[in-house]
Amino acid sequence: MRKFVDAITISGTRKRAEDGALIVDARAARTGIQNYAGWEVGKPEMSVVRVFRPADEVFSSDTLMSFAHRPVTNDHPTEPVTADNWKQVAVGQTADEVTAQDIYVRVPLMVSDGAAISDVEAGKRELSAGYSCDLDFTAGKTQRGEAYDAVQRNIRINHIAIVQAGRAGKEVRIGDSATGWGVAPIQTQDRKTMTTKIMTFDGLPIEVTDQAEAVINRQNKTISDHLATIGDRDTTIATHVATIADRDKTIGELTVQLQAAQAIDVDTLVAARTTLVADAHKVVPDLEVKGLSDHAVRLAVVTKRLGDAAVTGKSEAVVEGMFTALVSGGAKTNDAADPFRDAMLGDRTNDNTNDSQTAYEKRTADAWKNAK
Repeated sequence: MRKFVDAITISGTRKRAEDGALIVDARAARTGIQNYAGWEVGKPEMSVVRVFRPADEVFSSDTLMSFAHRPVTNDHPTEPVTADNWKQVAVGQTADEVTAQDIYVRVPLMVSDGAAISDVEAGKRELSAGYSCDLDFTAGKTQRGEAYDAVQRNIRINHIAIVQAGRAGKEVRIGDSATGWGVAPIQTQDRKTMTTKIMTFDGLPIEVTDQAEAVINRQNKTISDHLATIGDRDTTIATHVATIADRDKTIGELTVQLQAAQAIDVDTLVAARTTLVADAHKVVPDLEVKGLSDHAVRLAVVTKRLGDAAVTGKSEAVVEGMFTALVSGGAKTNDAADPFRDAMLGDRTNDNTNDSQTAYEKRTADAWKNAK
């Protein structure tokens, strides 16, 4: 089994007990992948070894039990803490209320040594767990697709040390001074005291700083805004597609109408027009028909021969009938006597008498009364 040390941040409420001891709530371990120098874990040919701690190992009952009643030390001792050296190196002890919390193991502990408490109050506020485990060098990928080179198994806690914040440089080993004790993860940034929190991202809990959370939330909002814009554009496109479909329908209808119009016998139309004009000129020889529709031609002829009163309020069919009657009666001038016209007008004289049409009809109806 290999010996390791991991950095832990004092993340809970710190307070003094009645006897002056310091009570600390710490997150002592976590699941996930950490990087270790190859030479420190027996793989000198590898510059970095990605070590995976799966949840079923970190949160196993044996591992969780190993966090309880463990000694707290001020810096790492040079050898594992046992009953033989406990009195010399221990400055406190972990409690037995060990719980799994998101991706962390939560461990409350108490620091009882006055000098160690003074160090903590002076700024020595990081913790480092010293533990042993088996390294299974079987490469693989996590459920999130993260590649690893080895897996930690049978994790057992030996002690938890109070340590200073990271040393200079970006590859800091907390516990470098713990000669003979173990190895710690390679840090990818200068060690600083940072407050972290757990947030859910893509359905999984992750540990982030306030700044990282703000960046993630801003990116999520940007993505949401883009999706909303895409939704608006889709709606606009759908509206345009519907408009184009309506126009295509109209074009189709007009195409059919055009084909129907083109199917009409032009020669028949010309012949009918020629006949109409000829008939009109029989009745009104000087009639100007240019630009007039067929109905307008008939209306002009009837009006010329019978006057405006004859056509007022009459339908096209009636006008057409009157036109046909005039054509059948032959061409006459406006000055010639026209019994048909006079009968249609109703108030003109008839048979060279001074009686109106109405008087004429009455005289005819009463003729029997004067018979001898």
